Amino acid sequence: MESATESLELAEKIADLLSDRQAGDIVLMDIGKVSTFTDYFVIATANNPRQMTALIDTLENDLRDEGVKPRRIEGKPDSGWVLVDFNDAIVHLFAPDERTYYNLEELWAKGVSVIHMQ
Repeated sequence: MESATESLELAEKIADLLSDRQAGDIVLMDIGKVSTFTDYFVIATANNPRQMTALIDTLENDLRDEGVKPRRIEGKPDSGWVLVDFNDAIVHLFAPDERTYYNLEELWAKGVSVIHMQ
């Protein structure tokens, strides 16, 4: 596992990449104290499947250039929820309705919101 600083830097880089690509309502949550499987969640909204695909491609391509590859990707853009697992940071990309329905921020409320970008 990476150091806490490296994990936070990765999560912040992911949030910045998503912001650069116009993802909405980006939340970076530090869940390391309440989770054994990851340190950070990065949650963001994509307005449509095409944007979600572009966000996934951006994460894969830009982070690969820095030697970081996702462990796995679950879900499909047209399903409304895609999870991209980078080990110490897990990205949840949602369509607006699914984001409201699953409400991960509330579910993981014991985590600490580190960054919230509108």
